[in-house]
Amino acid sequence: MNSVYAALGTTVFEIMSRLAAERGVVNLGQGFPEEDGPRDILEAAARATLNGPNQYPPMRGLPALREAVAAHYHAHQGIALDWQREVTITSGATEAIAAALLAFIEPGDEVVLFEPMYDAYLPMVRRAGGVPRVVRLEPPHWRFEHETVAAAFSNKTRVVVINTPHNPCASVMSRDELGMLAELCRAHGAICISDEVWEHVVFEGVAHVSMLDVMRDRTLKIGSAGKMFSLTGWKVGFACGAPELTEQFVKAHQFLTFTTPPNLQRAVTYALGKERAYFDNLRAGFQRSRDRLVGALEGEGFVLLPAKGAYFVSIDLAASRIAMSDVAFAQHAIEHGVAAIPLSGFYANPDPPNLLRLCFAKKDETLDRGAEALASARRSAM
Repeated sequence: MNSVYAALGTTVFEIMSRLAAERGVVNLGQGFPEEDGPRDILEAAARATLNGPNQYPPMRGLPALREAVAAHYHAHQGIALDWQREVTITSGATEAIAAALLAFIEPGDEVVLFEPMYDAYLPMVRRAGGVPRVVRLEPPHWRFEHETVAAAFSNKTRVVVINTPHNPCASVMSRDELGMLAELCRAHGAICISDEVWEHVVFEGVAHVSMLDVMRDRTLKIGSAGKMFSLTGWKVGFACGAPELTEQFVKAHQFLTFTTPPNLQRAVTYALGKERAYFDNLRAGFQRSRDRLVGALEGEGFVLLPAKGAYFVSIDLAASRIAMSDVAFAQHAIEHGVAAIPLSGFYANPDPPNLLRLCFAKKDETLDRGAEALASARRSAM
């Protein structure tokens, strides 16, 4: 068996979601919206399925969708893309990240990662033969510090993987931080894989800045229709980058999933043309849910970290006077009726901070029940 995968246990996301389902508790753990996406997008997918065609679409994606991706990013982020040479459709963002790593690194190349990190990054880097160089970001603001970031680069650095807005930190990288990282990439001849799946979920007027806008020639930007339209099960992703990167990327993509369901591609083509008001309302709705959950938990004595992007917020357990580890408290909270994710599952190195991640992309009644269950768990733990 492959040693990378043989050494892996069941992910904490799968464990907590399974426990939530088995015990019928509130699930504030796994990051998915409780309500399905807009009805008109679902109907567009249904029509596309019934009317066809449902045979293999082009490996790089339907031309209409690739054009729509380019038009969307030009309208919303001011990025000009050649849809024919710089846009590829993938079966979700995770597939795009895997294809990019397989395309861009050789065994022994170093890859700079930032922890806490999406749990797929590390095994994918190792499976591609890469050597991870992990930089730890520190709460509460999770900012990039030049000295620590620069120390992770060497003459073997080939790729840097970033995530903004960030899962699980809920932070958003500034243009200055991206600029600093771009300077290091250029100095060392490195490529940046920029995971931007939460790009439309930012709060308090914070602007999402794409690494593609900062370092156009050395960035592969990855987006997700599932995150944009609250349809996480659809797995339709976008990989955008300069022709030299795209040509190499598609060679890996074609031997992973080859292509993506054509009915979903046509529905996403329709969805990307939605008015700006849709995305404004999306942000406003998630921000209202965030504020509802945060307000309820703060009223019960919890201390939470800032949440500027994505649909997650973290409890600082020590500051909340909970003397249990994140894993222990997550297990304890299950007994009181709510599932959450210990942040230690996002770390490669020992001694992570004692934090618990919650997903607030839920209905009001779910958030209220979850807050009540967490309050009960905290009282019994003190």
